[in-house]
Amino acid sequence: MQEPPIRIAMWSGPRNISTAMMRSFGARADTAVTDEPFYAAYLVQTGLVHPMRQEVIASQPNDWRDVVAGLLGPVPGDRPVWYQKHMTHHMIPAVGREWLGQVRNAFLIRDPAAVLASYVAKRGEVTLADIGIVQQRELFEQESDRLGRAPPVVEGADILAEPGRVLAKLCAALGIAYDAAMLHWPPGRRDSDGVWAPAWYDAVERSTGFERPAARERVALGIELQRIADAARPHYEALVEHKLR
Repeated sequence: MQEPPIRIAMWSGPRNISTAMMRSFGARADTAVTDEPFYAAYLVQTGLVHPMRQEVIASQPNDWRDVVAGLLGPVPGDRPVWYQKHMTHHMIPAVGREWLGQVRNAFLIRDPAAVLASYVAKRGEVTLADIGIVQQRELFEQESDRLGRAPPVVEGADILAEPGRVLAKLCAALGIAYDAAMLHWPPGRRDSDGVWAPAWYDAVERSTGFERPAARERVALGIELQRIADAARPHYEALVEHKLR
């Protein structure tokens, strides 16, 4: 009898290496990938104006219940592993979370100051809710309570610094074999990319693997962004305590 598929839900805020991680898992021969399936439902529910808003809404189910039904349904290509890239800020209160017990949840984190500095370069205004760190901690604590232990947490900077080592630990924590194919991928767009790729994915489309970041100076934020970063930091630090090292 065929083993049931392994469904991995990776929860990240925006302006992290979440799309590179989707490329990494997509490079595995055994894995299907899905890109931010709740995006359209989130835009419909909130009324927020994002780049390519109408195209996003037209490209996906607009009701979160339909999204969940799809995520728990047949795996694309009948693959044994299904990697689902999720944005934590899409999980607004109107979206049910009971289904999370049917997938293997993991969490991709980044320092809030770096997130904010990157976010405002793409979208001029930002709130604490936009970067999803509060929701990420809520989801982490819900999953910790369900499991009776901490689910896997990885930091984007750690993956960029030592991709093979950190990805091997992540795969072990998720109960799948590590595959060195995860370290490299061909450049370009994918059919699995969201319709919003032209607005957000320029850098990852040029990439062929995880690039070790150059040394950077401390991120300097304006007063308002620093206020948001300070509010986000306790939630980020709570997750840092549990990251795979």
